[in-house]
Formats: sequence, C-alpha cells, structure tokens
Amino acid sequence: MKLPDVSDADGGLVVNETFGPTFQGEGPSTGRYAHFIRLFGCHLSCAWCDSPHTHDTRYDLDAEQRVLSIEDILSWLAADPADLLVITGGEPLLQAHLLGRLLCAIRERALATEIEIETSGTIAPTNMITSAVKRFNVSPKLAHSGLRRHQRIRPTVLRDFAEGGKAIWKFVVQELADLAEIQELADTYGLHPVWIMPEGTDSTTVLARMRMLADPVLARRWRLSTRLHTLLWENDRGR
Repeated sequence: MKLPDVSDADGGLVVNETFGPTFQGEGPSTGRYAHFIRLFGCHLSCAWCDSPHTHDTRYDLDAEQRVLSIEDILSWLAADPADLLVITGGEPLLQAHLLGRLLCAIRERALATEIEIETSGTIAPTNMITSAVKRFNVSPKLAHSGLRRHQRIRPTVLRDFAEGGKAIWKFVVQELADLAEIQELADTYGLHPVWIMPEGTDSTTVLARMRMLADPVLARRWRLSTRLHTLLWENDRGR
C-alpha cells in the first residue's frame, strides 16, 4: 500500500476533519470539553485502526483530506476557543514542521487552555511542539496490530518521550495476554504512567473488554481508560 505523502503539503496542514465541542473520550482527560483536529496520513496500518479513513487506500482519500492554512485553523478555533484541544490522526507528527508553527500560534493567541497530541510513539516531536503541549498521549502498538516489531517499536523515540516528562502511555488491548507484552515494554523503556484501553468501536465490545481487564489492571497498579465517545455515540465520526 502506498501511503499519501503529507510531509511537504503546500500552504498548510493536511487535515482529515475538525470537530467539537465534544468530550475527550480516552486517557487522563476523559470527559473534558474538547475540540479535535484530526490530521491526515499515517505511516502505520494497524489491523484494527479506528480511523482508517486517514490513510487507507480502500477509502476515497481525495475526499478525506483538505489542506488548511494555519490562519484557517486559527479562525475555526477563535469561533469557540478550546478548553482542551486534541491533535490526533492518523499520525500527527508526520506534519511536525507546520504543526509546531500552528501550536505556537494557538498559544500566542490563547485559543486553547491545554493541548494534547495523540501519537504512536514512532516519531520524535520537535522542541517547538514539546514546549507547546500539555501532554503526549503515546500509544505504542502491540503485536495484535499486525505490524512487525521494528515498525511499531522505536526504542530511541520511546526513551525520548519517557525522558521528556510529558508522556502518558496508552495501550490498546484486545486480550489479557496483551498485558504481558505491555509489562515488557514498560520495564524495558521506563514507560509510566501506563493506561490500558480496550480495543473496540462499539459499546458492547468496549464494556465487555473493560470488565475483563479491570481486575488484572488493578493488580498491576495501572490505570484503566474507557472510550467514552464509543459508549455514548458508538462509531459515529466527529464525536
């Protein structure tokens, strides 16, 4: 599969969608009033990806992307400044240069109180991006993603995030056996705090897996994340 190149878009960021207000559905900010910018493009292709329309050629990718200038995005935010702004994807750090400029402009104009970036942990952020964000929600992919280990686990990048002090580690889990793989990664690369999140794009699956995971996650003294948007709106886009 040939992935679209978003690293040198002319004139702006390649965006899949902007939406909000809604709730942040995952991780430590679950339940917070939030706006989202979903950037287009990803260099990974997880078997269970919940946003394949950002990169998968089975979709009409021309219809799934648009180039927005920094001023376009600032105008969108100015209409309703964000308590929490979440930059997601795809893989947002594929567009690091323009993303850094955008985040600095958002901070200068006070258009978001806090900014989070959701990332796979395979691309290191620039200093400009790191200085502008409150938190990186880093989600290293496990073996059930269907990716080879060298594709999904980049030791230098993981250590950089861990040492930077702004990362939480959110692992997508399908089965209890996945917890042993997470433990190995956490011990090897010093990843903490660890958040466990059930994989699933419907409320029945998410609830069943949360119940399966609850006691084992407690026993390891890790944290458990729901997928609030899925519980509320199933797999609706833009929620």
